[in-house]
Amino acid sequence: MSEQPSVLVGAETLRPSDVVAVARHGARVVIAPEALARVAETRNVIDGLAADPNPHYGVSTGFGALATTFIAPDRRLQLQASLIRSHAAGTGPEIEREVTRGLQLLRLQTLASGRTGVRPVVVETYAALLNEGITPVVREYGSLGCSGDLAPLAHIALATMGEGEVRNAAGELVPAADALAAVGIEPLTLVEKEGLALINGTDGMLTTLVLALHDLDQLLITADIAAAMSIESQLGTDAVFAADLMALRPQVGQSTSAANLRAFLGDSPIVHSHKGPEDGRVQDAYSLRCTPQVHGTARDTAEYAATIAGRELASVIDNPIITVDGRIESNGNFHGAPVAAVLDFLAISVADVASVSERRTDRALDPARNHGLPPFLADEVGVDSGLMIAQYASAGIVSELKRLAVPASVDSIPSSAMQEDHVSMGWAAARKLRRAIDGLGRVLAIEILTGARALDLRAPLQAGPATGAVRDLVRTVAGGPGPDRFLSPDMEAVAALVQSGQIAAIAKEHAND
Repeated sequence: MSEQPSVLVGAETLRPSDVVAVARHGARVVIAPEALARVAETRNVIDGLAADPNPHYGVSTGFGALATTFIAPDRRLQLQASLIRSHAAGTGPEIEREVTRGLQLLRLQTLASGRTGVRPVVVETYAALLNEGITPVVREYGSLGCSGDLAPLAHIALATMGEGEVRNAAGELVPAADALAAVGIEPLTLVEKEGLALINGTDGMLTTLVLALHDLDQLLITADIAAAMSIESQLGTDAVFAADLMALRPQVGQSTSAANLRAFLGDSPIVHSHKGPEDGRVQDAYSLRCTPQVHGTARDTAEYAATIAGRELASVIDNPIITVDGRIESNGNFHGAPVAAVLDFLAISVADVASVSERRTDRALDPARNHGLPPFLADEVGVDSGLMIAQYASAGIVSELKRLAVPASVDSIPSSAMQEDHVSMGWAAARKLRRAIDGLGRVLAIEILTGARALDLRAPLQAGPATGAVRDLVRTVAGGPGPDRFLSPDMEAVAALVQSGQIAAIAKEHAND
């Protein structure tokens, strides 16, 4: 596991960086002492309600459509175990380790709030699983994003009971009971209210949103440097990105993108080679000229989504909930609508950024539009195909991203005998956004691979400091112009540079301030 600083749980709102640290990088968690005291105090409320002969939802009743069924005290342990076993009904491929760890962390944060009614041992067990690197197997399908991410969270709860399958710290698939025994964790026997507390939450969709926003922050910088390489190598102009022109339309994201483009292109010998009255072109095509408008819209969308994510990270979601003054109240805060909507919103912007990137790539390969470069940037035209099929791959991904941009949150299929008659489909929105983020990185990688070759073909003209640095980084993993070779490894290698953030980092390092 990671050696980076631990993340404190239960003291204050988790930051997005905390989620990334635990979910992706394996940071350990530490429970705030005051959190355990709060949890113990609230548990006393539940114990009192459990002794009450009057029914209380989630304590002495069934669940969902069975909420009016009173459960006798001697059957309540079975009730809690049955809830988790029946709701751990995911199907399909196993989801990514980092998403599952995010689920574990966010549910732990809610449990540590002292508003759910669980015992301190439950909080401690969730923290122990994270710190020992035990990752329950959670499957692709099963959540409707209302009543929370029930199935995914139930798979995690099942593991704390010593049931189901998990991945240990080494990534091996083992029975949960064996994994817990190997590190000395005692399986939980759930008591009144605890089953519901473990599965009512938007944790899966929220984890995905936080990770996506983290990745988009790097990808949108990468999109700007990719566009700069295309504009530069296609003999475009940077004049349209001037600050005074941007000020006429004060969209924040647009101004940020334009500032990046000015920084990436300002010292470019290629751009300066055709500035002035001798350049007869009136204006560049939209895919070059309107880059800040498209990329900026995605930035603004991400900013709004980050606001929603921040509010959700500050939330305590369970049903029923224990209020600060000790009441147990049913509520609808588990409904995933706020998160589902921005997940869909981001998928639309991701598709749009990828779409304009693919158009810039296509222009670079077309001798009718690339201003003097060979067809498909091929070495021996006719014998070599150059980057022709790289553009096909980009187009195929963009087509897929357009399908993934169709909103999931406008759909709803009633469940639980019509008790849960409107659902958010936020989990589905999260899963398709995750796929879209991966696709965007690959489309940008293809544009960067194309831009790097085009810049090489402009010799003896030299690229600018930022674009040239990115081109040189690409050359450490992918060859330059020349006869055709096996292209897929080059594409994969550049995609890895994009997804790791190395492209964005070196572009910022060499930008003209």
